[in-house]
Amino acid sequence: MNIILLGPPGAGKGTQAKRLEEKLGLAQLSTGDMLRAERKSGSALGRKVQAVMDAGQLVSDDIIIELIAQRIDGLTGAKGFILDGFPRTVPQAEALDRMLAEKGLKLDAVIEMTVDEAALIERIAGRFSCAGCGASYHDSFNRPKREGVCDVCGGKEFVRRADDRPEAVKIRLEAYRQQTAPILPYYRAKGVLRTVDGMADIDEVGRQIEAILGRA
Repeated sequence: MNIILLGPPGAGKGTQAKRLEEKLGLAQLSTGDMLRAERKSGSALGRKVQAVMDAGQLVSDDIIIELIAQRIDGLTGAKGFILDGFPRTVPQAEALDRMLAEKGLKLDAVIEMTVDEAALIERIAGRFSCAGCGASYHDSFNRPKREGVCDVCGGKEFVRRADDRPEAVKIRLEAYRQQTAPILPYYRAKGVLRTVDGMADIDEVGRQIEAILGRA
């Protein structure tokens, strides 16, 4: 079972990927994590990645596809993979399809997590986390049980991501609409695109995704 989770920032792709990883035995492939790990490894590809990133440039599609291919080749015991955060453009989607075809693999489902943008901005802008252990909280939906004290580690320092500010979130959503949304027709034409309500609660979104995968 090989799937892609699509959706704008804050739609909950990472959360659902983790749940599927644990429940279905799929491996989550996060391109961001892979780039950081390869850069740290000191491999020939890692040095290439570091040179590009140190120059302030974007890592090319070819390098990312190579990383994904290596990661797939190294999977042991997994029943498939979940791509979270890739592809972002039609050329990337086409390159991914070519690479999978070379390995005799295919995508079983591409799941779009649809959202209400106004509600999503509130969801993202209210996020904060413990500076010590990283536990996640929200101004409206998930405050610490004791105000100003982390439920997990008892820490009293909290941080917010700079790109979670409402103005920054709007820019990220616009980038998603311009760059990533055009790949939806590409996957729809292939008959693998499915949609779920990304604004439902976490368990309900999970149920919707599992129902799709049960029919894929």
